[in-house]
Amino acid sequence: MNSEIYGEYEIFDTHAHIFPEKIAENATVNIGRFYGLHMDGCGMSGRLLESGRKIGTKLYLVCSTATSPKQISAINSFIAKECELHPEFYGFGTTHADSEDLEADINQIVELGLHGVKLHPDFQEFNADSPKAFGIYELMQAAKLPLLIHCGDNRYDYSAPERIAAIHKNFPDLKIIAAHLGGYQRWDDAEKCLAGLENVRFDVSSSLAFLSRERAVELIGRYGLENCFFGVDFPMWTHEDELERFISLGFTHEENQRIFSGNFREFVGM
Repeated sequence: MNSEIYGEYEIFDTHAHIFPEKIAENATVNIGRFYGLHMDGCGMSGRLLESGRKIGTKLYLVCSTATSPKQISAINSFIAKECELHPEFYGFGTTHADSEDLEADINQIVELGLHGVKLHPDFQEFNADSPKAFGIYELMQAAKLPLLIHCGDNRYDYSAPERIAAIHKNFPDLKIIAAHLGGYQRWDDAEKCLAGLENVRFDVSSSLAFLSRERAVELIGRYGLENCFFGVDFPMWTHEDELERFISLGFTHEENQRIFSGNFREFVGM
């Protein structure tokens, strides 16, 4: 892609994964196996920054998911440390529905200066709208921490779009970023139950490679262009490839800039 094109924009990547170097390669391979996709990248901070620099990325929302409660504290500490080392990182912590002390998890996230919580119900194997999960959202809503949540997957029901709608219904003041345009592989369901919900936003990560240009534009229009964020889902995809896919949608310069950073700035109060 012509550098003159992306050089015109302030670009935020609002969905990126990083892991400690000693486990990054295995974690990346395992994610690829989970989705049946070949992974060219590796989820290390340096690799993320290298990929993002190629399109001039200014900010990265970085996160990682605890697949068991015993990982929570270490992951949150790791994300916070990486944010200290890299000022362009904007960290989200994690917790788990099976945690024995959700309040301690949320307090740790706040004390570390992290800005929200990332959950992946499919990896973590809990229903997104289960009573156990509701305990997380209640604490998050009180702490005014936004939620970035994986949505959709035809193989599972843990994160079905209907469950995300139920979270919003029960916690209307909780700010929710519904990843993957609201429903990886379940975009029709997401459109039916998530469009128009207040305090729900959408990132475009892991969607544009699968949707037709026409369908992607239609979905963004249904959700409201002002409610959508640019995200790469690194190391699933490269920044260059995802930027090229997004630019090909044909939005105006002003519309592109809103999705690249303006909408996210407004949502989180930057």
